[in-house]
Order: sequence, then C-alpha cells, then structure tokens
Amino acid sequence: MTQDHSYRWGHFGLTVEFDLGGDTPRLLRVGRPAEPGSAPEDVGGAALPLADLTLAGEGTGWSGPRFTGTALGPRLKYRSHEATYGATHYTRYDATHEGTHGATHEGTHDTRHDATHGDGWHRLTVELHDPESGLAVFAEYASPDGVPVLRSRVRLRNDGPAPVTVRSVGSLLLGGLPSPDDLLVYRARNDWLAECRWYAEPLRATVPDIGRDFHEHDSRAAVRLSGRGSWPTDGHLAMGAFVDRTDERGWLWQIESAASWSWEAGEAGRHTYLSLSGPTADEHRWCEVLEPGEEFSGEWAALALGTGFDGALAAMTSYRRLVRRPHPDHERLPVVFNDYMNTLMGDPTTEKLLPLIDAAAAAGAEYFCVDSGWYDDDSAGWWDSVGAWLPSSGRFPGGGIEAVLDRIRSRGMVPGLWLEPEVVGVRSPVARELPDEAFLRHKGGIRVTEQGRHQLDLTHPAARAHLDRTVDRIVGEWGVGYLKLDYNITTSVAGLLGHSRAWLSWLSSVLDRHPSLVIENCASGGMRMDGASLAVAQLQSTSDQQDALRCPPIAAAAPTAVPPEQGAVWAYPQPSFTDEEINFTLGSALLGRVHLSGHLDRMAPEQLALVRDAVSTYKSIRGDLRSAVPFWPLGLPGWTDEWVALGLRAWPGTGATYLSVWRRGGEPERMLPVPHLAGQEGVRVEILHPAGAGGAAVEWDGAAVRVVLPAAPAVVVVRLVGVSP
Repeated sequence: MTQDHSYRWGHFGLTVEFDLGGDTPRLLRVGRPAEPGSAPEDVGGAALPLADLTLAGEGTGWSGPRFTGTALGPRLKYRSHEATYGATHYTRYDATHEGTHGATHEGTHDTRHDATHGDGWHRLTVELHDPESGLAVFAEYASPDGVPVLRSRVRLRNDGPAPVTVRSVGSLLLGGLPSPDDLLVYRARNDWLAECRWYAEPLRATVPDIGRDFHEHDSRAAVRLSGRGSWPTDGHLAMGAFVDRTDERGWLWQIESAASWSWEAGEAGRHTYLSLSGPTADEHRWCEVLEPGEEFSGEWAALALGTGFDGALAAMTSYRRLVRRPHPDHERLPVVFNDYMNTLMGDPTTEKLLPLIDAAAAAGAEYFCVDSGWYDDDSAGWWDSVGAWLPSSGRFPGGGIEAVLDRIRSRGMVPGLWLEPEVVGVRSPVARELPDEAFLRHKGGIRVTEQGRHQLDLTHPAARAHLDRTVDRIVGEWGVGYLKLDYNITTSVAGLLGHSRAWLSWLSSVLDRHPSLVIENCASGGMRMDGASLAVAQLQSTSDQQDALRCPPIAAAAPTAVPPEQGAVWAYPQPSFTDEEINFTLGSALLGRVHLSGHLDRMAPEQLALVRDAVSTYKSIRGDLRSAVPFWPLGLPGWTDEWVALGLRAWPGTGATYLSVWRRGGEPERMLPVPHLAGQEGVRVEILHPAGAGGAAVEWDGAAVRVVLPAAPAVVVVRLVGVSP
C-alpha cells in the first residue's frame, strides 16, 4: 500500500480504511477512532479484496473449502466510489478523473458535523469491475452516525455479453484482524427449547499454527458455521464474535438473512480473517444466473465493535433499533396474554376463553391473543388441513369467534390471533385452489411437502393474494390488532432466498396497510430469530420452553439476539404453583416482553394479586427497557448454571441499571460485578420483584451487588441508581 491510494471513511464512532489502488482494492481496517490495533500499513498482505465471489467455471484460487482466495476476487479492478450522509451526497471519486488517488480523503470527517439533516446514516459504495466477465461489483457499506457498527453487502450487475452463474457472494470480507493466538471466538447454539446457548474457545483450537515459515502458506483450517433452510437460526444463531484476550477489543457480527447463511474465520498472513455470506452453492445448493444487464444483491451483514463481548453487543443492540421498521409498539411495550403455553395448548373454545379473558384483563394484560386451534373444525385434526383460516363454528357456538373478540375488546384489551400463513395442509381446499407455481417446488415441479404441509412461494402473485385476503379479513373485517405468525416446518430448496425476501416484503406491505397492527415473529419459538426478520416484526418469540426452571438461561441470553423490548418471554403462573414458583416464572420475563399465560381464571385472589404486582412492576420499568443495552454480570449463561444473571443499562432515560438474578441451586449468595457503577458509594438498591422481597437480600459494596437468595429456585429483579448514568 502507498499513501497515495488510501481512503478513510466513517464518523466519530467508526473508522474504515481502504487501499483503493494497486492491482486489487482492499479493506485494511475497521475500528473505533483512537482504538489500539494494527495500523493499516502493518496489515500488509493480510488485507483481502473488498469483495469475494465465485462464478461457475471460475472456482477458487487454491484448494480447500474456503470462501476466501477465490479466483475472481483478486481480479476485480477499482472503478469509482461514492460517499453520502443521509440524503446528502458529499464525495465522489472516479478512476477516469484526475486526482482520484491523491492525498488521503477524509471527507466524512470534514462534513459530518455540518450534516444535521437526512436519516443519520453514512453510506459508501465502491464500484469494481471484472475485465474478463464484464461483471460490475458494488461493495456497499453503511453505518449509523456515532455507532461503531459497519453494515455491508455486495451487489452485482452483469455488464458483460454473456450470462454468468453466481455460486457465492460474500457480504463482508475483512482481513488484518489480530492473530488467532490472541482471539477467542464465540458461537451460539440455538435449538428448539434451548435457544441462545453461547460458547467460546480460542481460535487457535480450530486454526492450528502449521508453521507458515516452512510452508509459505496459511492453514486451510477455519471455524465454519452455516444455517440451512427456512429456519435460519435452527442449530446456531446467525451470529458470532471475537474478543482479543490481550486488550479486550470485541468484534460481533450478524448475517441478516431469513434464509441460509455462512460465516468462517481463519488465518491469512499471520492475521485473522472473517468472511460473512448469504447462501452458497456448496453449502445450500444456491446459485443465481444473471443475464446481461441483470442485477443481484447479496444479504446484508453487520459488524459491531466494542470493549469485550458486552460492549460489542451493546453497539449491535443500538444498531438493531436503528435499522428496524419504526412502530408504536417499540415505544409502548404492552403486556400480551397468550392462551397457549401450559394453558389451552391449541384447544380454544368460547367456554374456556371467556373466563380467561376476564382474568387476564384483571391481571393487567393489554393484548389477548387466541393461539392455535381457533380454525379447527376437522374431525381428522387440523395439522394437515390448515390454509383457509376461517373460524371454527363448533368451537365458538352462538356469536362465533366475533363474540370472543368483542369480549376481549370490552375488557379493554386488543384482540389477537395465531396464524401460520406460509403453510397449506395437503388436505386443505386451498392446496387444490392455488396453482402449483404458488408453492415452493423441487426440481421437476413437485411441490415441497413437509409433515403433511405444502410451503407457499410468496414470489408468486397468487400466493401473495391469498395471504392478503386472509390478513385483510382478520385485521380489516374482524378488527384483530395482533398477529402471532408461527412457522412450524422447515425446508431447504432452490428458490428459498427469493421466497424469504418476498416474505419480508409481504410483511412490510401488511404493516403499510395496517400500521397499528402488531406482528410477532415465531418459528417453533426462536428458529427464525434473524436480523432480517427482526427489522420488520415488532416482537420475536424467544422460545417455547415449557419448564420454568429451564427458562432463565434462555431469557438471560435472548438480548444477544433481539433487543429487550422485542424479545417475547413466557411467564405462565398456574394455580397449582406455590407463591415462590409463581414469582419465579413471572420474574423471568420482566426484563423482556412479558408474554403472560397460565390458568389465571382458576387462581385464588392472593395468587392473582402476585400476578398483578409483577405486571404492575413491569409497566413501571418498561419505559427504560426500550433504550437499555444488556450486559452479563456473571458472564453469558450456561445451560446448567445454578446462578444466572442479566443486566440492562438504561441510558439515556432514568440512568437506572436493572438486574434479573436467578438461583436454581448452589450456594445462597453471589457477588455480581457492575463495572459501569464501580467506585460509586451512593448507589441506591431497590428490589422490584418479588413484592415484599420474598426473603431476598441485596446490597451494594462499591463495585458489585451482593445477592442472597436463601431458597432455590428463586429470582430477584433489582434496580440500581448511581450518582451518574
């Protein structure tokens, strides 16, 4: 690299440095201003091309199943770049103009303080081209002002004379990170009923030092992770992280795909590289044929920076709030009662619902969602007959389902319904009414069938029209204000990426037509807990775990994947529970979105009072949750940990810090460090839940919170207020 070819872009929260000269433009460094780390000139050969992709007939540049070192990446030549802030264009450089690669350009730093209009995002597009195929490649970057997060994707346009078949498109390729010797790599297992289980190991455990001085090659080993199929977070979250063990710098990423994705981390030039990607041919049987003049955009990915895992996740949380669709629900955070979990379990009737509606309203619920089964009139079962989404007459005699919805409204709550819109049962009349082209199909035109259900393809207008009619009837005619959109099959088939993008587009169009509607995203719990879906839906189901004792590690780790105000956490108190058990299940939800369930209609008055107290506590603190960032005083929770803790730092706002602390066993006392309050002697400590403290004792010692929970299982929710936020 020479100084003449350098280009610096960013803002006061993020600096990105490029070499746009030489044979191949390269991304040299992503960091926070004044942050320690390798200088761009020290990265040298560890820097990688801005974009890496594979085409049919091109292959890779060396042996091994890696998404770096492809034949095409080093061939891409610089053409131009353009930077904007908000709606304002402020720099453009073109290779055909004299002075393109003059002195280092720092236009973003010069103009950011004057750009007080626009949408608050800095954007940069670097255009490259392949002289052999004629392919134009656009590396697109974006970052919200002041937030240390880089968003990235690659867009393609075939400017050549012949079709090209794309087999992979990287969303972000970054080399020059610290040596694998210095890095911990984090991943999160995400399984049905056991979501968000993070684990870490030294990167060197997977990427061994093979003696580069002898072989003059980097190791072919890499940490590789992929999500396959229409449950993008089945198996693992579409996330990962590095933490530098020498200076605590953290890098945390997510791939924003509601379909398939891949990421890998390995070694290049004694440094670490990171590659983030959407679906690929090798991993997911995906490819895209671009005719001359056609375009294709890869999936977005985001990289957040911070001190340690917690600091990087705080930046990612802020980014997630900025990138999502605005909606009043993100401000109000209403309490939702859902009749399913450990309660009606898909068997609603008017007789069962009416007393439950009255009890939920008395407990303080603001929405009431009738879950699955409301459409079931089939003696053979509803699983493989769904699709028409018409109410059962047998379950709702007399006034029909409208009488139930009216009862919900009369008790001051907004009515909701469960829906599984993308599936059509093989026995449903809809399966015969819609054309084959309205469904995802295998090669040869055979419909995808999973567990007795077909999968709609929302790229087809007939499939979209069917769902539009369904939602406009339920929301527009019946007055339903909440939809829990579930998805209980998974498939991996060609066309899935197009469908997933059409699915998100359809959701957006529904909210355009019905702006007050609240949508909960669910796929057997958290199997579709991806960044693309979270940017459209208002709530995210985090789990369908029915055992209250196994909920704490899920509830505590859910904010790694979803902001607290979007993460729906079940609380299902039962009349058979002791007071301690009621408080335990309620306490697990108070730092997320309360999803209340349970047979409240069968509770004794003193039991229902416990529920009311918890709901009232939640309403008193929810204004802080919508801007809070999470941290973990005891580290990220393990599945069998006896003590689990989640912290939320609510700033700006009241400046309060909240802690949920669960004890499932072990010694009755733990110390919980709270670093941002360390050294303050005047910290006020208040137990918010359970009412009356339930035997818990909590005190501040100047650096940590001492928590005593005499019995197990037990939970305590605490508010700390320091001298300054």
